[in-house]
Amino acid sequence: LLLLDEQQQWRINSLINLSRVVCTDGDAEESVAKMRSYVLAKAARIPAPLRFRSPLALVRGSISRGNVCVAGDAFHPTTPELGQGGCAALEDGVVLARCLSEAFLADGAEHDPGYEAVTVALEKYAEERRWRGIRLITAAYVVGFIQQSTNPVIKFLREKFLSGLLAKTMIAMADYDCGKL
Repeated sequence: LLLLDEQQQWRINSLINLSRVVCTDGDAEESVAKMRSYVLAKAARIPAPLRFRSPLALVRGSISRGNVCVAGDAFHPTTPELGQGGCAALEDGVVLARCLSEAFLADGAEHDPGYEAVTVALEKYAEERRWRGIRLITAAYVVGFIQQSTNPVIKFLREKFLSGLLAKTMIAMADYDCGKL
C-alpha cells in the first residue's frame, strides 16, 4: 500500500489491475496519520542516502579477497544521471563469468580449478573492472552536478557549451566491450 494524499486515498498495485480505496471514517484518518509518521520515521533513518561515493575507495580498496568479490552496486554505487547502473552490473556479470570460465577451462579440459585459480580469476576480474567503475562513478557525479546546478555560471556553460560534451560522455559510458566470451 502506498499513501497517495491527504484525502486518505490508498493505491493498491497488483500485476493484474490497479484500484483505489477511499477511506472516509475517523479510524481510517487515524490509521493514515500513524502510517505517515511510521514511514517518515523509517525514511529519516536510511543510512545511505543517494549521494556521491568517492571513486578513491576503488583505487585504494579491495574489490576481491580470496575467493570472494563484489559486483554491481556493491562495487560501483553511482547516482542515476548516466543510467548505467544496471548495465554496469550486467557487464560485471559477463566479465566475472569470462574470468571464472577461463580458470575452469585453463588446460582445455573441464576440471576443478581450486581455490588458487579462482582467487587469480577474481583478481583478474577486479583489475579489469576497477577503472571502469571509477570512470562510471566520476562521470555520473560530474554529469549530475552539471545538470542539477543552479549556479548561474554553470547553467550558462551547460546551456551554451557543455550539452554536447555531456551527450558524448553519456554515449561513451554506454559503449563498453566486455571482451571475447
